Amino acid sequence: MERNKEIYKVTLVGGAVNVILLLFKFVAGIVGHSAAMVADAVHSLSDFLTDIIVILFVRISGKPKDKGHDYGHGKYETLAMTIIGLALLAVAIGILYDGVMKIVTWAQGGQFQAPGTLALWAALLSVVLKEAVYRYSMVKARKLNSQAVEANAWHHRSDALSSIGTAIGIGGAIFLGERWTVLDPVASVIVGVFIVHVAIGLLRNGIGDLMEQSLPDEVEAEILQLAGSVKGVSEPHDLRTRRIGNHYAIEMHILMDGQIPLREAHDKASEVEELLRLHYGVETHVVVHVEPK
Repeated sequence: MERNKEIYKVTLVGGAVNVILLLFKFVAGIVGHSAAMVADAVHSLSDFLTDIIVILFVRISGKPKDKGHDYGHGKYETLAMTIIGLALLAVAIGILYDGVMKIVTWAQGGQFQAPGTLALWAALLSVVLKEAVYRYSMVKARKLNSQAVEANAWHHRSDALSSIGTAIGIGGAIFLGERWTVLDPVASVIVGVFIVHVAIGLLRNGIGDLMEQSLPDEVEAEILQLAGSVKGVSEPHDLRTRRIGNHYAIEMHILMDGQIPLREAHDKASEVEELLRLHYGVETHVVVHVEPK
């Protein structure tokens, strides 16, 4: 429960910043006639919506295992990360379409009004605040080992970096003259491309875990090394791993002297399991099958 409270706290801090920024950005984008700032405001809106998703799904994922969920509810946190990725991708596609259409209009002789300085100040404020929230969220994500918080942290970072592009585009459109007002929609397209990149990364990890992809090679090698370090245990093999939310699931076979008592073999297998739980967390799901050699 303490972990969930920490996740809620981190998410609420990010949510408060997102509400402030999305309101300021929408006003600045509309009043300042900036397509890039409106796109950035939509991005902040998606951040706020994903904050809500994180709070809802982490609450579910923190529930203990029950009759219908023998492995607990950890996958809900992975599902939250996947939904965040989908939300980001949808936002990016909308931003890209709008920006490209404006560039096409400009290429055909259309003109845009130069954005106002309010939009530029909004972009600069967004860079500072979102980078600060990203760093805070990432520290907490690593401490809490939370996929959802880490995904949300990257969402904050994507907003900070996209605001840099927005500031450059708006600044160029303001200070370089009427011929360069196209830099504003160009900036919005750059924002969209960056968000697509972040979204694909989140979806790759989220869908991979939902499809039971194995843990990274270096983690599996470490698991085998730890199991083999127990005296009397040899040749750990047939390793199977996956993530269940923020926990690991590990299954393997080990070899032992076929002449030792069953009790001793059981105790050695339990020693392997406890060693892995000590290293990867008490919630780690470990199953060890003993074979005689």
